[in-house]
Amino acid sequence: MIDTDAVEALSRRVLGPEHKALPPRSWGHTIESFLATSPRLSEFTTPVLTLDRARIASNISVMAEWTARAGVLLAPHGKTSMAPQLWKQQLDAGSWAITLATGWQVQAARAFGVERVLLANAEIDPVALTWIAAELDSHPTFEFYCWVDSVATVHEMDRILAAQGTRSIPVIVELGGPHGRTGARTTDEAIAVARAIASSPRLTLAGVGGYEGALSHDRTDSGLAAVRTYLDNVATLHRALDAEGLYGDHAIVTAGGSAYQDLVVERLHSLTTGEGVPTDVVLRSGAYVVHDDGFYSQISPLTPARTDAPLMSAMHGWARTVSRPEPGLALLDAGKRDFPFDEGLPVPQLVRGTETLDSGAAVTALNDQHAFLRLPAEDAAALPVGSVVRLGLSHPCTAFDKWRLVPVVDDADGDDPRVVDLVHTFF
Repeated sequence: MIDTDAVEALSRRVLGPEHKALPPRSWGHTIESFLATSPRLSEFTTPVLTLDRARIASNISVMAEWTARAGVLLAPHGKTSMAPQLWKQQLDAGSWAITLATGWQVQAARAFGVERVLLANAEIDPVALTWIAAELDSHPTFEFYCWVDSVATVHEMDRILAAQGTRSIPVIVELGGPHGRTGARTTDEAIAVARAIASSPRLTLAGVGGYEGALSHDRTDSGLAAVRTYLDNVATLHRALDAEGLYGDHAIVTAGGSAYQDLVVERLHSLTTGEGVPTDVVLRSGAYVVHDDGFYSQISPLTPARTDAPLMSAMHGWARTVSRPEPGLALLDAGKRDFPFDEGLPVPQLVRGTETLDSGAAVTALNDQHAFLRLPAEDAAALPVGSVVRLGLSHPCTAFDKWRLVPVVDDADGDDPRVVDLVHTFF
């Protein structure tokens, strides 16, 4: 499912000053030779993003076991991390495929030998689609699926592929929702798309799917109801296409981000056991691999309040106090170029090597390279210049993309964690 040798070769890449936060003594070393010196986090410059090795392993195991019990397949969204080292761990744990979002990401995955890819998007870029067609022709074991949501998309793919002479490309009809993202807006529109696919000499109808996370951002009764209604519509569409005989001998129904996996199983699992074409339900959750201390820690079904086997936040930011210009305000050396902020600001958790921060401490704003950390009046003398704060972060998808190499530590709760790996990202 992935080229182990290609992934392992990453450890032989040479480090240099282009790798943010790495200590100068690492420059000129390969990753494996640097790690052999047992570096500590205190040797890295701030700001720095870290991953916790044990928590990542636990999260991957939790999700693999959860999907196995639920009777669904898992194709984790690889665009969350764009990290082949993490993809390998996910695939080794039983993931069925890797989901991606752009043609270029598919190219990156193929460079590491990923054998089954779901592109959760339409692919009508001529350069990318021509490349994918050639890749399918030259690699018989490569499986590729992409989305379509309009008859126009089908016609454009046919036009681009006309001169390629490829094997047929399996496509998934995407159903959207009001005020959502992409996807046909009605079942009738989606059926028309499926019929166009059935008439195409170059495309094959593989299934239906979409993204329920675009329709709700919380677990209020109204939010959950919107998600359930949407998923019921996906099921209705699948049954309609099956009844019309538009599938071959197998179908895929795919949905699921990292917020409503439980509802996907609740509303779609019956499709795997009912009459009609044999059907697999495929989840595309991605954020679970590192989870977070923000948005997903509140909305995921796999939190301590909702399960006995929860996910844990495996990513943290570390930033240093560089200024105490006035009482109750500490300026940290981390900002929007270092840590995510689109789904909530970083949350101060502890001071490295000392103690947990007062619960009233809060990051109230980020500039490009600074965080504004406000402190209660009684803690005005806390966080002297030079102190290092561990920050909980929200939204993995906009954390990884800011780092070429991410240090992996043995224990983020330790006084001075040991760095045990460096994870490459490809953005």
